[in-house]
Amino acid sequence: MLDRKSAPQFVEIVTSNLPSPEITTLNNGVPLIQFDKVNQEVLRIELIFKAGKWCEPKVGVSYFTSHLLDKGTKSKSSFQIAEIFDQFGSSVEISAGSDFVSVSLFTLTKNVNKVLPLFCEIAHYPSFPDSEFTLLKDIFRQNLKINNEKSSYLASKAIRQNIFGSNHPYGSSVTEGDLDLLTRQDLVDFFQTKFNLHEVYITGKVDSSIKKILIKNLSEFPITIQPQVQSVISESPEVKIQHIQKPESIQSSIRLGKKTINRSNPDHPSLVLLNHILGGYFGSRLMKNIREEKGLTYGINSSIHALKNDAFLLIGTDVNKENRSLAVSEIKSEIKRLQEEDIDLAEVETAKHHLLGSLQLETANPFSVLEKIKTIRLHNLNNDFYSILLEGIQVSNPDKLTRIAQAHLNENRFFELSVG
Repeated sequence: MLDRKSAPQFVEIVTSNLPSPEITTLNNGVPLIQFDKVNQEVLRIELIFKAGKWCEPKVGVSYFTSHLLDKGTKSKSSFQIAEIFDQFGSSVEISAGSDFVSVSLFTLTKNVNKVLPLFCEIAHYPSFPDSEFTLLKDIFRQNLKINNEKSSYLASKAIRQNIFGSNHPYGSSVTEGDLDLLTRQDLVDFFQTKFNLHEVYITGKVDSSIKKILIKNLSEFPITIQPQVQSVISESPEVKIQHIQKPESIQSSIRLGKKTINRSNPDHPSLVLLNHILGGYFGSRLMKNIREEKGLTYGINSSIHALKNDAFLLIGTDVNKENRSLAVSEIKSEIKRLQEEDIDLAEVETAKHHLLGSLQLETANPFSVLEKIKTIRLHNLNNDFYSILLEGIQVSNPDKLTRIAQAHLNENRFFELSVG
């Protein structure tokens, strides 16, 4: 009989050997990475383009180019495209990120023959209709006005500008002025020069006949030599403290952030664990102090954002206006404590077990496994990156974490920003 009074025994897992996908090279030289460990008859086909914000010549061009792909092609209107995908229970998901653009098709395996040609058409022959471009800009403009009334949105936008600089791809954000300067021709030019198919990822089982169709359709994407991308010069802004007044707001949104090391740095696993202790889960120090002991907020979080060309650490919370200074002071106090005081071994082990369990849970289904494989490939990491990550977390001890805090968590190097 199941004993519900006792917790299950904890089993330490210190390796994470991801299963190897099947890799095929298409006729145009593009790698096709397939992971078929899927029991259901569903399929995800994801096209990756090196066309994110890092590559855009004008602010916003990557976003608008990407999100107009399925709004019209040389033979179909946006309504016809949506109707066909709906008819066969399929959907398209487009994500324009800081470094890459992802265009994904989700479909039942039995229907892939019926929707794949149209999916390839929207990624290969978009028409960028003027009416759809105008509509998308109007929607974006309205959402921008709404978001600019939110202190949390303004704080998140401003802290990235402070960390990287407002002209840096990772620090810039679209304004109403940028919308006015953006033209349809900008999108056409960006698509023609930057939307070269980089890699294709397939999650799901396909038989040999379907795979032949996939290879045939995906091999038709032309690959051209892209011009040399101009190096982005980091502005290295001066660390500062900034408060943006918003009289009508009853809360203050607080953000503290700084550049940090990327995934390839040997200190990365220990820094991930240290961040978890600081503010990465419900039992973290920031949650205990700011939420539980002082009751200043419903939640506070610390996170590491690893991009292809840089990385930053961000702490964020929302508090009542009158508690802003106290909350900031307590956040800085917790950061400093990590540098000056030894961390109790029991606290380290609790955070370690929670973090390792969370990382293992992220590989619980085939789609998340392929996400890990995609991260390794797109960020040029070693194939055993996740095993090294788990092992590095497991062997981290209080002494090492203190050294990591002293090296990478200097509270005087954090940008401090609040809105409200």
